[in-house]
Amino acid sequence: MWVKVCGIRDTAMATALAGLPEADRPDAVGLNFFSGSRRCVDLRTAESIVAVLGKSGESGESGKSSKSIEAVGLFVDAPLDQVVSRQRELQLGTLQLHGDETPEYVAELQQACGGVRLLRAIRVGDSGLGEWGSYLQRCTELGVEFDGCLVDARVEGQFGGTGESPPWSLLASDYRGEVWPPLLLAGGLRPDNVGRAIGEVSPAGVDTAGGVENEDGEMDLEAVVQFVRNARAAAGQSRGETDG
Repeated sequence: MWVKVCGIRDTAMATALAGLPEADRPDAVGLNFFSGSRRCVDLRTAESIVAVLGKSGESGESGKSSKSIEAVGLFVDAPLDQVVSRQRELQLGTLQLHGDETPEYVAELQQACGGVRLLRAIRVGDSGLGEWGSYLQRCTELGVEFDGCLVDARVEGQFGGTGESPPWSLLASDYRGEVWPPLLLAGGLRPDNVGRAIGEVSPAGVDTAGGVENEDGEMDLEAVVQFVRNARAAAGQSRGETDG
């Protein structure tokens, strides 16, 4: 189960995450470069965070190295040259597109940033997934390969981070996992409901932001650890039931 925590904004939290035991660390964190978000991070801070996270996989006292936490760059309808510049400056291995980027835009980005992994955020409401099926088909025609579709709730005028959940039952029945990219579930996920979400939707990964923040809107390390533990426990239980 791939676990991502979005909205990290300071090196102190990056250091705290990097210092966690591997089993309690998320696989990735999101660096939000959308100026319209309260979680937006500037380039200098992002550079410091990436440097700290890169050390999370270094060998400890046991001499064994572990997998480092990956930094994912999140963009919303940003100019192509800006995204390419950020990717190169920070050496980001994964980019997350969270706006209304066209398939043609994504194809250009993929060509400009060869080898980068792409996540496409899609916003889903009760109307279903129909339009996204057409979008993904056009991307395929252009040779675009997404490493995952991060499914969030559709809220009018918002690009995500609302704390609302997409319709889990609809995703469970209508998401074409055999054809479309792996489903990464987002939207309204918290430590107390991520297990139920995984049980209902069976995603390949989960993502949270507000669900692990305190009342002041700051990331809560204890909540992050609990979210990671609960997500992986639920995923392990689901695999056990399937194997059985």
